[in-house]
Amino acid sequence: MPLNNAMQSYIIFTVDNYRKNNFPDSDLITYYGSIEHGALELWEKQIGNLVTNREDIPEDLVVILSTHGGSVECVEKMVDISRRFYKKISFVIPSQAMSAGTIWAMSGDNIYMSYLSSLGPIDPQVQSNDGRWVPALGYLDKFNEIVEKSKNGTVSQVELMMINQLDLANLRRYEQATELSVSLLKKWLTKYKFKDWSYKETTGEAVTERCKLDRARQIAEALSDNNKWLSHSRFINIDTLQSDLNIRIDDYTDNHQMMGETTNLHDLILDFKLKNNYAWIIYIAKRE
Repeated sequence: MPLNNAMQSYIIFTVDNYRKNNFPDSDLITYYGSIEHGALELWEKQIGNLVTNREDIPEDLVVILSTHGGSVECVEKMVDISRRFYKKISFVIPSQAMSAGTIWAMSGDNIYMSYLSSLGPIDPQVQSNDGRWVPALGYLDKFNEIVEKSKNGTVSQVELMMINQLDLANLRRYEQATELSVSLLKKWLTKYKFKDWSYKETTGEAVTERCKLDRARQIAEALSDNNKWLSHSRFINIDTLQSDLNIRIDDYTDNHQMMGETTNLHDLILDFKLKNNYAWIIYIAKRE
């Protein structure tokens, strides 16, 4: 058997064992790579492979997610596809799920992280005219800064030249991407992550839909605040998510079996992806 085929067979075997040992009542899918239109067809195909020709599809799906981010529009479509078949979706973050990956993870009912895991600010990435992915809020913040300077007469000639070079249509696209990111995060947190939140832990008061919406808005605004994080690539660890943003995260650091198996599987998939220069690695494991 060719080395690559043997390695893929071993990874598939390891993915299935991981599911059996840690999430025996769930289907499982891995997603390694950027989030963009080229992956949508692969995602749809693999979800189809999970659900086709089965009389008993489990309610639960686990997504092992590793990504630097990408398109929030693609995230929305992937969530729609997954939620068509699965009532409960949980995310395992072995290393990092940044930007659009953070938004995707926030669509889950549960998020599993360890001390090695990170999410990131939700400053959306958009494709520039040359095909590069660029953080939208960086452009918007700089534009707004120059506009404010122009109001009080402190704008420089260099900054005026910068404004003249900006494409206003692109700026509007950046604004819309930012608005969509915040809107989806609020929607999904309220609908899925907070669905079983019935009483406030501090006071015992009943949690209303207004409470859920307000809490989701606070989290969305905090994660999209460039002044708070200062960098699009800032790693936000589990302690910050729990203490500063008050997001409930399932910490598997002290679950030695899950910690060891998650790290081993992550290293295995990442090494295979990098050595073969694959854009995406998507494997599935079905519940028996």
